[in-house]
Amino acid sequence: MRIRVASAFALAMAAVLAGTGWFLYARLDSHLKTALNAELRVRAQDLASLIKQPSSSLALEGSGGLVERGESYAELLNARGGVVSATSSLDNTPLLSPAEVRDALRRPRTADRSRVPGLDDPSRLLATPVSRDGGRLVLVVGVTSQDNVETLSAFRNELLIAGPLALLLASLAGYLLAGISLQQVESMRSRAAAISAATRGRRLPVPRTGDEIERLGETLNEMLDRLEAALDRERDFVADAGHELRTPLTLLRTELELALRYDASREELLEAIRSSAQEVDRLAQLADDLLVIARTDRGKLSLDVQQLVANDVLHSVVNRFQWRVGEGALLTDAAPDIIVRGDRMRLEQALANIVDNAFRHGGGRVRLNAVDTGETIELHVTDDGPGFPLDFADHAFERFARGRTGGAQRGAGLGLAIVKAIAEAHGGTANAANRAEGGADVWLELPKPEGDRSFAASDLTRSITGRGVTST
Repeated sequence: MRIRVASAFALAMAAVLAGTGWFLYARLDSHLKTALNAELRVRAQDLASLIKQPSSSLALEGSGGLVERGESYAELLNARGGVVSATSSLDNTPLLSPAEVRDALRRPRTADRSRVPGLDDPSRLLATPVSRDGGRLVLVVGVTSQDNVETLSAFRNELLIAGPLALLLASLAGYLLAGISLQQVESMRSRAAAISAATRGRRLPVPRTGDEIERLGETLNEMLDRLEAALDRERDFVADAGHELRTPLTLLRTELELALRYDASREELLEAIRSSAQEVDRLAQLADDLLVIARTDRGKLSLDVQQLVANDVLHSVVNRFQWRVGEGALLTDAAPDIIVRGDRMRLEQALANIVDNAFRHGGGRVRLNAVDTGETIELHVTDDGPGFPLDFADHAFERFARGRTGGAQRGAGLGLAIVKAIAEAHGGTANAANRAEGGADVWLELPKPEGDRSFAASDLTRSITGRGVTST
């Protein structure tokens, strides 16, 4: 990574240096041409004043030093392109074509020549219109551009030497800076390699640089906090599950040992078998609850979602408990046209857990009710008991949570955790609160079915068969 960062920095610096060098070279070339054009204009003005004098000549000996041998030249042409006067080096060779002469009679113009008679170096010339003895002539002045070429060449050579050196130094600086920056990342990596489940509380070193490295370290430490909290929850879950499994297993073993060790009567053996069967049922229920929670944690709690009549779901739960609690202890109240979308078996399982808790920890009558709030469907279970202990309602749906620790209480503390898991699998929530008039209220809040909600529940009820509600 250090090499990649340094390489990217070197490429960027190479592009910057190349662009800067090209810009400086172009600006120097432009400035040299501007200076050369200014020199030609000044020389043309001076020679224009000279040729207006009688018997004036552009020959080197008659130009007053305005034309330097081997570096500059001048020529006077008539309208037809013939040479009127010229410096001796030109040997009366016209520098402009007839078309160029006609163009120069209208306005001044510049041109570059690779060579002219008497000069082997490239040069630049300026042709300007002048008047002499009432006639129109063209004055051509030129100067070699070899000095400019040599200046540009020298500047280019300096760029070709200084540019790579600057690039090398910048690349080395980028490599060192990348190493300094990545040293903090390496420190975080080495610490992360040493962190495990056995090293609680260890976190990554966070440099106080105020940049992305600091924010990365803080984010990773927050992630470690969440992972450690999740690990603690899993450890507590395993410990609580082991504790809950140990109790029925211990009772089951005791019952079987007593039945085998002593000369028990037939009635005593039957009682031992019944007690053992109850503990086996408890173990089976606990195993099923743990399986549901495990599937929920892995996001694999499968649902057979259907359109259901809420009243039918509530009555099914009532029928399940009616033989245990007697007539009148469990009531249901729901509007006949409330429709809920969900898995019937799972919803009945959740409501059965709430009802079981209500009879075990509450008191009086237990009521099941369905409410359409407009945006959601709420399935309530209320009782007339003392309600939840102070501040327990906020933790009622946690795994192995118990509000009371009486000796008669034998629940595993997973019932409401299962309720929460089923509600969340349906895209809803589970809630608990104490009622103002006394007693507890636990309810599922489920999303309202989408689509046309105006049809009557009787239309759906007609699809009920002996197997339950079919999907519509």
